[in-house]
Amino acid sequence: MIRITSQIALDEREIELQFIRASGPGGQNVNKVSTAVQLRFDAAHSPSLPEDVRARLLRMAGSRLTNEGEIVIEAKRHRTQERNKQDAIKRLVELIQRASEKPKPRIATKPTRASKQRRLEGKQRRGETKRGRGTVAGEQG
Repeated sequence: MIRITSQIALDEREIELQFIRASGPGGQNVNKVSTAVQLRFDAAHSPSLPEDVRARLLRMAGSRLTNEGEIVIEAKRHRTQERNKQDAIKRLVELIQRASEKPKPRIATKPTRASKQRRLEGKQRRGETKRGRGTVAGEQG
C-alpha cells in the first residue's frame, strides 16, 4: 500500500511501471540500459480515490492525462531504475495529495469606502492631466 493521506491509500497493483530507454546524453549506457520509468495510473477507474479527489486530480493532471483517464508520468532524472521508480511514485503521490486538498471557497467582499475614494481621486487626477493637454487658447499651432 502506498499511503497518500490519512484517508487515501493506493494499492501497488493499481500502478503499472514500465522501464524504457531514456533520451538525451549518457553515452553507451543510455543506449543499452532501460533506466527511465513510465508510470501509468488509471485515475478515472481507481477504487482508492474518493469522487471529489478524482475530479480534481483529472483536472490537475493536464497533459499527463490520456483519453482513457490514465495518468502517465515519466521519470528519467536519475541513472538507476530504482531511483527513477521512486521519483515517479513520489510525483504521483504529490499530485494526488494536491488534488485531495479541498479548495478554499471564495468569499465575496465589497470595496471599502476608503478604497472607493482613492479610486475616484485617482480618476480625478488622471482627468486633470488629460485636460491640461489641450491646445492653449490664443496660440497658433
